[in-house]
Amino acid sequence: MPEAKRVVVWGTGVVGSMVIAEIVRSPAFELVGVGVSNPAKVGRDAGEICGIDPVGVLATDSVEELIALRPDALVHYGPTAQHADDNIRVMGAFLRAGIDVCSTAMTPWVWPGMAQTPAAWIDPITAACEEGGASCFTTGIDPGFANDLFPLTLMGLCGEVHTVRASELLDYTDYEGDYEDEMGIGRPPEFSALLEIPELLIMAWGATVPMIAHAAGIELDDITTTWEKWVTPTERTTAKGVVAAGNVAAIRFTINGVYGGREVISLEHVNRIASTPRPTGRPAPRTTSTASTSPARPRSARRRRSGSPTAPDARRPSPAAWPPACAP
Repeated sequence: MPEAKRVVVWGTGVVGSMVIAEIVRSPAFELVGVGVSNPAKVGRDAGEICGIDPVGVLATDSVEELIALRPDALVHYGPTAQHADDNIRVMGAFLRAGIDVCSTAMTPWVWPGMAQTPAAWIDPITAACEEGGASCFTTGIDPGFANDLFPLTLMGLCGEVHTVRASELLDYTDYEGDYEDEMGIGRPPEFSALLEIPELLIMAWGATVPMIAHAAGIELDDITTTWEKWVTPTERTTAKGVVAAGNVAAIRFTINGVYGGREVISLEHVNRIASTPRPTGRPAPRTTSTASTSPARPRSARRRRSGSPTAPDARRPSPAAWPPACAP
């Protein structure tokens, strides 16, 4: 049997805890170190932090200490791109030391050539990879494979593609993560959530749009966004408390790739509290925002590849009311 790969895990949140539990059970891997950002977790057994039996590995916030273990890889489940500088600091140190990195934190890195991604988020990590002769791979569920690799796989079964639409519906009733300031759920309808800002929304989820366009052999003219809110007429109980009547209990947003004046790629997300049918006679406040892309980064080939899915010949109807399956 091949020798077990020695792994350091950074991050013991929801994802990191699940991965640590899998690593300690797998003969293919050896957990040699665990990194944390929360000082309260330093010095504690990683198993205790993750809610499993002790594993004999104590958490540390020292990057240097973990690099000194000379692991085969770092798997990084740190905070989101809101903490980009810290993520780049940690991952860059491992890469410069010649240690490969796999992460879910910096979602724009799913397709790093996206025009909206700041150079300050790309250049340092590229330089670190080159200095250490190491690789950095970003993946995840969404984005990562749910709204990019799934559609790309299905496109590969088609001779011609006119539009691509990926939809995600989530019930946040039992979710304990952050969504109030980010999405405005639980806030009054006049509250402007962070992700209502088109540039931030595109950076958070939009990398898969130019990725799919590249697979289709086209260069997008623009990326646009829409944002809708739904106000609940009654209280809704969640794992985090109560969403009061009159506050936002659901949002729907889209990120759309425009080519030749048409929306050819659309990512739709519906995030809601509870899945009961939406009451009639209570219209959902709607805001529509548009963000234009800056010129795409140069690529060695921009022509349509032979056998690639084609661009649409007819304009797809613009999104109107919430689809029945999406109504909160």
